[in-house]
Amino acid sequence: MKTLITTLFLVLLTGCSSGLRIDRSHPSANQDSRIQFVVLHYTNASLERSLALLTHGEVSSHYLVGDGNATVYQLVDENRRAWHAGESQWQGRTWLNSSSIGIEIVNPGYTDTPTGRVWHPYSEAQIQAVIALVKDIVQRNGIAPRNIIGHSDIAPLRKLDPGPMFPWKRLADAGLGVWPNANAVARQQVYFEANPPSALWYQQQLARFGYAIEQTGELDVATRHVIGAFQMRFRPQLFDGTPDAQTAAMLQVLNTQR
Repeated sequence: MKTLITTLFLVLLTGCSSGLRIDRSHPSANQDSRIQFVVLHYTNASLERSLALLTHGEVSSHYLVGDGNATVYQLVDENRRAWHAGESQWQGRTWLNSSSIGIEIVNPGYTDTPTGRVWHPYSEAQIQAVIALVKDIVQRNGIAPRNIIGHSDIAPLRKLDPGPMFPWKRLADAGLGVWPNANAVARQQVYFEANPPSALWYQQQLARFGYAIEQTGELDVATRHVIGAFQMRFRPQLFDGTPDAQTAAMLQVLNTQR
């Protein structure tokens, strides 16, 4: 009896183990990485608090860049989804948690004072760590420079991070992003000073660049928020959401500078 039971067990085991055979010798050439975007954030919290929130709270990110010596912590495997983007959109793609890698940087963000809002700078160590990290991610996943973006780009109506102190031009100079050519901007600015574009033009050009924006033809609150997000990234010294010739020139140059 014992021999019969053993024999039946072996038969069943053999059947289970040979039930699925997968041939992986013919990989398709028509594929790329699921990761299409890198999204940059600030934590608005200390390192200790940031680690607690990102590992045991309701949000998460793939990486956290600390302060001080700017240690890079990996909190989520790149093959898994982290909850850092929330309701978001860029270039027509929505809910970017599923297609992006999130990088949080320890930074207080801003402090409101009696004389106005004060934004906190990033340290040189943090900037160098972010550049090295993003470069590594981009090379491994084939991410386009235009898809290295901030939380304020993908959710301009509700987010401000990584804020006006984030050195986007430093990243662009390292090949990690886009930046408008200064001479081309100066030429276009002269034209737009004499020929101010309409609200619809801004909405169309902002949508072409990647922002989610309704084409209302009106300079409404939402449009001002998106213009402000664009200005904060490319002209951080003034990002009040008011359209002007320099903003129009930068937007025009970026959309033709492929």
